[in-house]
Amino acid sequence: MEKKYSIDTQENRDFLQGIRDGLLAFGHRFPSPGGSAYYLGDDGTPWIEKNREAYVTCRMAHVYSIGSFLGHEGSGELVDAALRGLRGELRDKANGGWYEGLKADGSILPGKQCYAHAFVMLAATSAYLAGREGAEELLEEALKAYDTYYWNEEEGLSSDNWNTEFTVMDDYRGLNANMHSVEAFLAVADIAGKEEYRKRAGRIIDHVIVWAKENNWRIPEHYTKDWEPDLEKNKEKADDPFKPYGATPGHGLEWGRLITQWALSTYQEDKEGMRPYIEAAEELFHRAIADAWNADGAPGICYTTGWDGVPIVHERMHWTLAEAINTAAVLYRVTGKEEYAKAYAEFMRYLDEKVLDHVNGSWFHQLDRDNQVSGTVWPGKCDIYHALQAVMIPYCAPEVSIALAVKKGM
Repeated sequence: MEKKYSIDTQENRDFLQGIRDGLLAFGHRFPSPGGSAYYLGDDGTPWIEKNREAYVTCRMAHVYSIGSFLGHEGSGELVDAALRGLRGELRDKANGGWYEGLKADGSILPGKQCYAHAFVMLAATSAYLAGREGAEELLEEALKAYDTYYWNEEEGLSSDNWNTEFTVMDDYRGLNANMHSVEAFLAVADIAGKEEYRKRAGRIIDHVIVWAKENNWRIPEHYTKDWEPDLEKNKEKADDPFKPYGATPGHGLEWGRLITQWALSTYQEDKEGMRPYIEAAEELFHRAIADAWNADGAPGICYTTGWDGVPIVHERMHWTLAEAINTAAVLYRVTGKEEYAKAYAEFMRYLDEKVLDHVNGSWFHQLDRDNQVSGTVWPGKCDIYHALQAVMIPYCAPEVSIALAVKKGM
C-alpha cells in the first residue's frame, strides 16, 4: 500500500491537508443574502432554486468554525453569515426553535426537526468556541429549545419531529436524530462544560447498543412512539435520504466512532468500564464492513442492506466512506490493531481513486454500484461537513469533540 494512504505517514498527512484546504475553498459560496445556506452544485455554484435547509446552514457554521482554527482565510466571516441565518430567517420568532428550512421563494418548510435542532446545538457550540458574536446566545437558546421539545428524561432518548407550532408531535421515533444529538451533546459537554449532556449521550448509547446487539449488530433505525423497532419502515422507499429501509451500514460506523468518543471521555482511566463500549464499537464496525464494503463486486460501501446483511440500495454515499475513515482511524488509535490501519488505507485508496473530485473539488456525494457519479438521492455537493471531518478526525484526539480537538492542535 502506498505511503500516501497509510495512517501516521507524512505522505498521508500531506494528502489529507490538501483535501482539507480544497474542501474549505470549495464551500465559500454557500451563504444566501439572509445567511441560510444555499445547496451547492457539483462545482460549488449555489443552486438558488433549491431549499435552504437549517441543518446545512448549521454544518457550514461548524466546519468554518474549524476552518478559523486552521487559519483558513474568510472562515470567520462565513461562520458569521451562517449565524445570521440561524438567528434570523431560519429562526421561528413566534413559536420558538428553528424551521426545517426555507423554500427558494422565502416561504418556510413546515415542521420542526429534532435532526436540525441537534445541528443548531453543534453549530452554536463550535461558533462559541471560535468566539463569534452571538454564538453564546444562540447556544443558550438552542439548548433551551431542545430540552423543552425533544429530550425525554424518562426514556433517556429524544423524540423526532413536531409541527411548526410545537403543538403536535409526530409518532415516529428514530435514531438518526438521536445519533446527531449524541454528537452535539458531547460537544456541549466538552466546550461549554455542561456534563449533564455527556450523561444524556451515554443513556442514548446504552439503548442503541442493546438494540444493535439484539439484531446481530445491524442497528434498527426506525421506531414507534413507544420505541418498538419498526423493521419494515419505508420498504416502498428504500433509498430515502434520511429514513431508508433496512440497516444503514454507514450509521453503524458512525455510531462506532461516537460510542468510542463517549467511552473514552467518560471512563478515561477506567479500562474495565470502557471495555464493553469499545467492544461494541468494534462489533458495529465489523458488521458494517462485512455486510457492505466490496459486497457487490465493486469497491465501496452500499447504502443499505436487509436484515440478513444482503445489500438493497447499492449506491455509495460519500458520508458512509467518511465515517468508515473516521471509525477505522479511531479504533486503530484506541486498540492498536493493525486491521484498522489496513482498513483505513483501503478506504483512503478508494477515496482517491473514486470519490474525490479531482477536477471541481470536494467529494462526489453519490456514486452508483459501478462507481459512476449519480444523483438519485444526493445530487450535487450540498455541504462539506462529513468530508472535512474525515480528513481531520484521523489525527485528532479520539476522546475530544472535533472542533475543540482542532483548536487545541490535538
